[in-house]
Amino acid sequence: MRILVTNDDGIHAPGLKVCEEIARALSDDVWIIAPEHDQSGVSHSLSLNDPLRLRQLGERHYAVKGTPTDCVIMGARHLMSDQVPDIVLSGVNRGRNAAEDVLYSGTVAAAKEACVLGIPSFALSQAHSAGNKLNPFWQTATKHGPDIIARVLKQGIPKDVLVNINFPDCAPGAVKGVAVSSQGKRNQQLLHIDARHDGRGNPYYWIAYERGLKLSAQDGTDLAALADNRIAVTPLRLDQTDPAFLSKLAELFP
Repeated sequence: MRILVTNDDGIHAPGLKVCEEIARALSDDVWIIAPEHDQSGVSHSLSLNDPLRLRQLGERHYAVKGTPTDCVIMGARHLMSDQVPDIVLSGVNRGRNAAEDVLYSGTVAAAKEACVLGIPSFALSQAHSAGNKLNPFWQTATKHGPDIIARVLKQGIPKDVLVNINFPDCAPGAVKGVAVSSQGKRNQQLLHIDARHDGRGNPYYWIAYERGLKLSAQDGTDLAALADNRIAVTPLRLDQTDPAFLSKLAELFP
């Protein structure tokens, strides 16, 4: 099995090494193709007005000056064109990609691009708290990731579907199990602009969320699973059409 590993945190991110460990637990044919720099939050961006620069760091190990989407295309259509990857693993992201995160995440976007190209794909993320942001429980992803991926692959992934996996913020032994979950939704009232001033007195701003608030998550969602120290496994579809409203609109325009 040929595996392409990528991420959005960049070629030197510790989570990329974790993802490589997971991949090597499944296969010996592993390729690393990741962004040269941190691309967190770029979503499904594609480099159309700038050339892609490719740098080889070692055997089957490449950095691309571009987005996670660029990396998947570079791998599938150029570096691995003789034999396209059987699966794509994107991550392991530092921080969860649950709820609305999937709209912004470059990690999820890389898996989505693989899905567009017809390649089974997984987005992998390790949740963390503010206190352990720099040193998440990477071993939780390493311990549980390979088995989950293997079991899903054995079942088979439908066409145009990717699998989003979020590991909880706890040690491997504290994981309570796997929860197959729907995509959650946060309270967007917590989103705010953090206004500050630099040393010259000029204003600048950060997009931020309120921290330290305990909020209830709807049962059955990825947010609820993570809050309960469970691994959240969420299938995501490429087709974003809303069938119910589609029918109502069709009544308006017969």
